[in-house]
Amino acid sequence: MARAQMSVTAALRRSAEATGRLAAALRTSVPALFGLAPLLPFLALLAVALPWLPDAVRPLRALANAERRRAGQVLGREIPEPYQPSEGTGLGEARRIVRTPALWRDIAWMVAHGYSGLVIAVLAVGLWPAIPYSVSMPLWWWAAPEGSVSAFVELHTWPQALTLPFLQTALYVVLLLWAVPRLVRWQARLAEVLLRPTRRTSLTERVEKLTETRAEALEAHGAELRRIERDLHDGTQAQLVAVALRLGLADRRFDTDPDAARALFLEARDGVEEALTQLRTVIRGVYPPILSDRGLAGAVRALAAGQPIPVEMDLGGAGRAPAAVEAAAYFVVAEALTNIAKHSGARTASVAVRREGDRLLIRVRDDGKGGADAGRGSGLAGIRRRVAALDGTTRIDSPDGGGTTLEADLPCGS
Repeated sequence: MARAQMSVTAALRRSAEATGRLAAALRTSVPALFGLAPLLPFLALLAVALPWLPDAVRPLRALANAERRRAGQVLGREIPEPYQPSEGTGLGEARRIVRTPALWRDIAWMVAHGYSGLVIAVLAVGLWPAIPYSVSMPLWWWAAPEGSVSAFVELHTWPQALTLPFLQTALYVVLLLWAVPRLVRWQARLAEVLLRPTRRTSLTERVEKLTETRAEALEAHGAELRRIERDLHDGTQAQLVAVALRLGLADRRFDTDPDAARALFLEARDGVEEALTQLRTVIRGVYPPILSDRGLAGAVRALAAGQPIPVEMDLGGAGRAPAAVEAAAYFVVAEALTNIAKHSGARTASVAVRREGDRLLIRVRDDGKGGADAGRGSGLAGIRRRVAALDGTTRIDSPDGGGTTLEADLPCGS
């Protein structure tokens, strides 16, 4: 009995919440309905009104965005906007708007939502007082004027008054508990179908995104090649030239001054060792060998161990990923920790790496002074490029005085 009572209470609560959502939809359905009055004549006179179209669609887009947010809350997922960035005003922009499907889909939504949203919201709200009205009919129907009370049909006899109102009440309860919550989902799906980007628009945006990430990948690759060339030219090559000079001097002095020649040979040996160290550094910059030996988790632990501040690590869900993804993740963490040590003034930092399905998520946080900006040459721009090269995303949250949080999301489908 208690379980049935709780189930009915839960159903009533869901229905009340659904009724509230349908009533809240009036904030967009009523303006959509009344907005048709000035909009349709405007579209009928489109040839004359074309220059003012960019200004005229702004209220429509604002209303559609409000419905996207409301429907997204119901569905539990965001409904993206299909609008392209404005390219100015005047006839050129107006023609572009007319050619995009977003305008006509917004108008179709206005028509569908304006009528249906108003009707179902009024019906849902009206069911609540209709139920006690029907239940109470047997108490007062006989005192009402003849023909003024009905439950499916007009009530004229006591058998009708003792049966039909209760059947009507049962129907209202079924509609309230079963239909009203489903109407909320239907209304949200209608908004999603009409207001989300079309497949063609999504493909266009995807192509633009891939074109952008391809350009960033080429830029990152070019920057990496320039860095390797600079390291080899300014470091290793200069060191090897110095070694060759010392060996040449040692060869000349070998017969006349063996001790000086020996000292030059020792300096040359030290120079060769230093050049080998620099070569290892360059090779590590291409692909760190520690990733092959110890995996991403081990490589990140090695990075954290070399930091001047304590670094808390959460690497339990890192797992293994493709080599390119692991290399990118390693450089993201390495650059982020380098920035923390150089610029943040932090006392502690934390690194978390975990695998969620076909995504590798990285989060690096510190308790420093914040204010990190990718446009000020802090290395964050390089992180963005490296992540974008793999079609990943980067988010940086760095309020002044509130520390810095860097999050990277890398695709790693196997």
